[in-house]
Amino acid sequence: MCVGPEGALVQKLNRLSARAVATAIGPALLADGGGLYLRVGATGAKSWVFIANQKNRATGKTKRTEIGLGSLTSVSLAEARDTAAKARAIVAAGRSPLAARAKSQTSVPTFGEMADRFIAAMAKSWKNEKHRAQWQMTLAEHAKPLRALPVNEITVEDVLAVLKQHWEQRPETAARLRGRIERVLNAAKAQGYRDGENPAAWRGHLENLLPRCTKLSRGHHPALPFSDVPEFMGALRQRHGLAALAVEFTVLTAGRSGEVRESRWSEIDVASKVWTIPAERMKAECEHRVPLTERVLAILATVEPLRRDDRLVFPGTKRGAPLSDMTLSAVLRRMKIDRGRASVHGFRSSFRDWASATTSFPSEVVEMALAHTIKSKVEAAYRRGDLLERRRELMEAWAKFCEPSATGNVVPMRRSKPSAG
Repeated sequence: MCVGPEGALVQKLNRLSARAVATAIGPALLADGGGLYLRVGATGAKSWVFIANQKNRATGKTKRTEIGLGSLTSVSLAEARDTAAKARAIVAAGRSPLAARAKSQTSVPTFGEMADRFIAAMAKSWKNEKHRAQWQMTLAEHAKPLRALPVNEITVEDVLAVLKQHWEQRPETAARLRGRIERVLNAAKAQGYRDGENPAAWRGHLENLLPRCTKLSRGHHPALPFSDVPEFMGALRQRHGLAALAVEFTVLTAGRSGEVRESRWSEIDVASKVWTIPAERMKAECEHRVPLTERVLAILATVEPLRRDDRLVFPGTKRGAPLSDMTLSAVLRRMKIDRGRASVHGFRSSFRDWASATTSFPSEVVEMALAHTIKSKVEAAYRRGDLLERRRELMEAWAKFCEPSATGNVVPMRRSKPSAG
């Protein structure tokens, strides 16, 4: 971009075609001319931005001004060019287009208002209502000190004051909170409410002010040693509530607790002994088939009296809602299993350790049983099937291993309608 002696923009206009805009891939910053750019993110998200270098007549210093004009989905190429033309006229007059925009707006939103707008705008792209609720809770409770502040006045000190409350004691919460604050402030900048660096940015910014979170708990749930699982099963089967059956179902299928809690009868094929979890409920967003062992089928037969059409396999007390994560965790707590020793999700690690240490099943079979994403694009391209029958053998071996000792204190599963507790 060329800048004249008075900061006027000297550049060929309308350089981008509609096709170039539609097919652009990122990350990239594509010039249309006259200070108008199309910013393309690494994920393919596209937005318009106006950039000008203005010379201060009093000091002689040049300042870069960047204004977000909106996303491509909400602002067309023609509309972006019209807005950029107005901004160029303001620059030519020696005024700040950012200040002019702020003056034309009735008020700058608070962080709380901006956060609520962001959540409403992004909700459709999120996998489920739970994700939206997590965002709302994080930005309403953990970021509460920021909510009353105008977004253009939030400083690094304000962000640090919020993060330091959680940084050492709850690093995963703090890391998630920082990222969400950054997203909201980026949205505020894109809409012209802020200018300059994002005070919540990590790379090259907060990483110089906060120690790196080295003990994130994500992916490191406390796991019972696999050698203790049969004894655990013996104790678990002495509890006859629906939650206890859901925990056993989770252990035997090596599933994630959320996948089990939200399972539907329409996903269960008893004849084929397969549970098919749709892509929208999977972490990797790919359909996943789970082979069902005889013990798992017995659990399904036990909970079937609670069946309401094709709805939840493990319904909670509130109609239409599944059992909660806390309800499953409470089973372990009532069994006097310390939180630091084991968790419901941690049985996936118990399964993984057992398979590695005691069986000859290939790693790829075990990873498929856990529905882990294949990191290698080459391997993913060549792996066509889901190895269902091999995984069936694996899960049968796991179920056999999990059976309590014949001498253990095992209570037979009841066939009567189970309670919800």
